[in-house]
Amino acid sequence: YDKPLIETMDWPDINDEFRRALKSFYGVLKSADSCLRFVFLTGVTKFSKISIFSDLNQLQDISMDNRFSGICGITETELIRDFQPELHELAKETGKTYEETLAEMKKRYDGYRFAKASEDMYNPHSLLNTFVKLDFGNYWYQTGTPTFLVKMLKDINFDIRKIGDGQVSATAEFLTDYRVDNKDPIPVLYQSGYLTIKSYNEQLNKYYLGFPNEEVKYGFLRNLLPAYAPADCILLNEFYAGNFIEDLWAGNVDGFMSRMQAMFASISYDLSDRSERHYQLVFYLLFTLMGQFVQTEVKSAKGRADAVVKTSDTVFVFEFKMDTSGTAESALKQINDRAYSIPYTADGRKIVKVGAEFSAEERMLSRWVIEETS
Repeated sequence: YDKPLIETMDWPDINDEFRRALKSFYGVLKSADSCLRFVFLTGVTKFSKISIFSDLNQLQDISMDNRFSGICGITETELIRDFQPELHELAKETGKTYEETLAEMKKRYDGYRFAKASEDMYNPHSLLNTFVKLDFGNYWYQTGTPTFLVKMLKDINFDIRKIGDGQVSATAEFLTDYRVDNKDPIPVLYQSGYLTIKSYNEQLNKYYLGFPNEEVKYGFLRNLLPAYAPADCILLNEFYAGNFIEDLWAGNVDGFMSRMQAMFASISYDLSDRSERHYQLVFYLLFTLMGQFVQTEVKSAKGRADAVVKTSDTVFVFEFKMDTSGTAESALKQINDRAYSIPYTADGRKIVKVGAEFSAEERMLSRWVIEETS
């Protein structure tokens, strides 16, 4: 029901016109009440404060009702019970064991939760497409691009790192409430499926939210790139996270840093304010997207390096400084002084430490120093 409203959020006059039309339509349903046995309305967002449902006062909202939390997906129990032939065929086609196939499916497509104590749900669209194509793909994101959400996040300067760091929480009333004048994107991110319930604190009546799975996480972050990085750089695949990882797999740290330097140098002045926070957000996007290919850790608390990337034989530890507050050398010194690499020394992999420096005047990555330890 809500697509006309979502698509016209930036055009208030047209949005008001659609809203009036929807309200009139629901008014017709109300007048035909004696002829109706069952009416089911669904949509991405719940426009609870704009009166389009004012003539349908007998509606029952089941959005976060435990009794109905399993109607919009496939549970793990159902997956294992009902899709044995498909799972074994997928495992054979992808060269994985049955157990590895289940783990990959869970990582990519599971994790949706729609009520306080409900079982996690798999995305049925992605699940069934995987069985049809016999390939693990990003099928949900092919159904549409969240342009209105990306624009909203950019316009309000929302710090997307809060989602990855698990800092997003909300009450049930806040999650199910959408108002046109509400500039907080969390309710829309939740209602549209980009965030889901991870846990619930009964004493505080508070939900904690996060990305449901890797398909949503990496797809959403990829769609944020045009808002923070140059469009021509993206089109030429220079910002593709896999290109950076190839440099690290080859042990080419200078190549990795040079690629990053070129990326930041190509960001136009009118695309960003070039603040330190903007650089941090681009770092977050880049290193988080690398997590599709290798294990990564992006800084989320005091006392950790800005980013850590782990390949099969090497652990790379990164620390970045603006030249107004430090140098490449001081960044490297911070890695050593605060022992950022110590947690990674026990597994026998080579440690590569990288201290990098940004020039506030030139507005680009200017220098870096590298230290390797066996």
